[in-house]
Amino acid sequence: MSQNQEYLRKPEWLKIKLNTNENYTGLKKMMREKSLHTVCEEAKCPNIHECWAVRRTATFMILGDTCTRACRFCAVKTGLPTELDWAEPERVADSVVQMNLKHVVVTAVARDDLKDGGSAVFAETVRAIRRKSPFTSIEVLPSDMGGVYENLEMLMNAKPDILNHNIETVRRLTPRVRARAKYDRSLEFLRRAKEMYPNIPTKSSLMIGLGETKEEIIETMDDLRANNVDIMTIGQYLQPSKKHLPVLKYYHPDEFQELKEIALSKGFSHCEAGPMVRSSYHADEQVNEATKHKQMLAEKEAAKEA
Repeated sequence: MSQNQEYLRKPEWLKIKLNTNENYTGLKKMMREKSLHTVCEEAKCPNIHECWAVRRTATFMILGDTCTRACRFCAVKTGLPTELDWAEPERVADSVVQMNLKHVVVTAVARDDLKDGGSAVFAETVRAIRRKSPFTSIEVLPSDMGGVYENLEMLMNAKPDILNHNIETVRRLTPRVRARAKYDRSLEFLRRAKEMYPNIPTKSSLMIGLGETKEEIIETMDDLRANNVDIMTIGQYLQPSKKHLPVLKYYHPDEFQELKEIALSKGFSHCEAGPMVRSSYHADEQVNEATKHKQMLAEKEAAKEA
């Protein structure tokens, strides 16, 4: 691959306007005081300034800041974690109350070193938030937890409002992009979550720009729908550093709009698609749309039976 191909110039629609007002600095200070991590910072999310400074939302990353996997797209540091903090769920819940969040996303590093994949701490975090902030909707974004049924069951029994697990890329590119993850295992994870609790919406995210074709993107949509996934997000892959996979294509906003329309035509209750879209971007709006869609379907079924 040539230097020109490896480092494509970012187009104008990917320029980010930074906003570091007192909301942003206040949240950053609070996270450090409570020894909390956010995926916003660790994964170098391009929307951090909008979410923290304008929308006053954040995605908490539990189970430490060191991931046992080394996915070639991700900026989170990798290694052998030493941290397992059982007091963390309460601190996260306290922060949710302090921030007065209507919707919170809780994600985590992959913890393949733990037999339960971290599901016990994950579940307790959901319960702690529910106790201290009962009107906050809760979205969880776990790894595949090794594909172990009991680990997923432990998390789902805490009854989050949304189960989000990212497929990340198309089937062909999965071995190269996602270390120790498997495309079909992610699909099975999402399917099983829906089977356990049919009324809890499921969600998955796809990043594009890694060399996938349009046909492969559509195939991924079909695979997600075949496993009853309700919500999909599609965003542009951005290379975190020179050590990570290069961007092979920057998609135009019009292309994202077309993909969104295709996704909605396939039956997703909501699809967020755009260059800056990430899995938890505008997650509060996504859960609202999913709830409306579920209510609409229920009303249609009731009308048929009447």
